[in-house]
Amino acid sequence: MRIPPRIALIGGAAALLSTLLVGGTAAGAATAAPLAVGDICYSDLPSQAHDTLDLIDQGGPFPYPQDGGVFQNREGILPQESTGYYHEYTVETPGSPDRGARRIVTGNSQQDYYTADHYESFDLVDHGC
Repeated sequence: MRIPPRIALIGGAAALLSTLLVGGTAAGAATAAPLAVGDICYSDLPSQAHDTLDLIDQGGPFPYPQDGGVFQNREGILPQESTGYYHEYTVETPGSPDRGARRIVTGNSQQDYYTADHYESFDLVDHGC
């Protein structure tokens, strides 16, 4: 069973630090959109996410060839890590004609993140509730 640490990234704090180190006004940092990772209880995930997490723990087989591929974190919402740290997996969406928008993104340190909106937001999965 995975027991990930509680992690939250606040982009506004990083922007403020950058402003202080480089120079400029803090007002610019205040207008930067804060990035954040929320929390979600394992029990609150859709059943299809449970299925995906089970497949990840078993090492597959996965229903889509993209599953297990490197997630680039281009959106910059998850904590910054080196390329290859994150991997993505499809969470089936009943009635969807394609892969849908739901994913599990895993980190090398056993973190699991859930997104229901194709990487616009993430929740760190709390396996303890």
